[in-house]
Amino acid sequence: MTAPAVPRTGGPERGTLDKAADENFPVAPFFLPRAWREDLMAVYGFARLVDDIGDGDLAPGGADAALLGVSATDAEDRMLLLDAFETDLRRVFGGPAGSGGRDGGPRHPLLRGLLPTVRRHRLTPEPFLALIAANRQDQLVKRYETHDDLLAYCELSANPVGRLVLAVTGTSTPERIRRSDAICTALQIVEHLQDVAEDLGRDRVYLPASDMKRFHVREADLAAPSAGASVRALVAYEVQRVRDLLNEGAPLVGSVHGRLRLLLAGFVAGGRAAVHAIAAAEYDVLPGPPKPGKLRLLREVGVTLRGEG
Repeated sequence: MTAPAVPRTGGPERGTLDKAADENFPVAPFFLPRAWREDLMAVYGFARLVDDIGDGDLAPGGADAALLGVSATDAEDRMLLLDAFETDLRRVFGGPAGSGGRDGGPRHPLLRGLLPTVRRHRLTPEPFLALIAANRQDQLVKRYETHDDLLAYCELSANPVGRLVLAVTGTSTPERIRRSDAICTALQIVEHLQDVAEDLGRDRVYLPASDMKRFHVREADLAAPSAGASVRALVAYEVQRVRDLLNEGAPLVGSVHGRLRLLLAGFVAGGRAAVHAIAAAEYDVLPGPPKPGKLRLLREVGVTLRGEG
């Protein structure tokens, strides 16, 4: 993936945007029109930063907190930071373009960068607010009882991103949104499966409790250096759900044309390649996230474009 068409700076926004290279799927690949790349990176920057706030993964030094008007003494208060971030987001929709918020515009550089995208495509605040709500939920909800509960979380944490991609590319329809939601939910769940051990370290478990009970898996089993048979069976069960969601969403690719079709194929392929990596690890996700190679990703792109799989 090539670097997006975003000005390089030494500010905190650069570190956030650079994380795009580590995603399971291409965020703003080189083959897209420049304007699309810039808009998609603006959306990604927002989504990545709000997740970093919710996960406590902001860059050291408190630069992001200061930009949002949060004092150094409160820079570790995630709920306070999320509130400040929402206030700054509302400046995108309610105030003029400003410099550092002095005339009512957004303070954070990533939100100032989002402003032209919002105006160009007449985006509404709802999907952005949903992503903030998901991260607030992460501060309060550490376990999910059922698969349906997890799907409701993904409605906030993942699906808005796909809806924004459709809005930016001018291709939103009710059916495409439905297919996109299935893909985005699948991508969110497969990321949780890759990160079981890391999430447990944050005192979060995204494996539904009812499924854990069904497969006789306890939380202590997730803390082991390697997965036992019960954990592997549980992960395999959740992986099949991801496959089903990706297959449900895959017809979205064939409903569009040109370079957008290749982009969406990349999203589906990223999920399928991640699933393959988990299966290749024999569903043992505990030693670390199983990651697919580039060749596997390219193969899955081809399969998806042909409408197979």
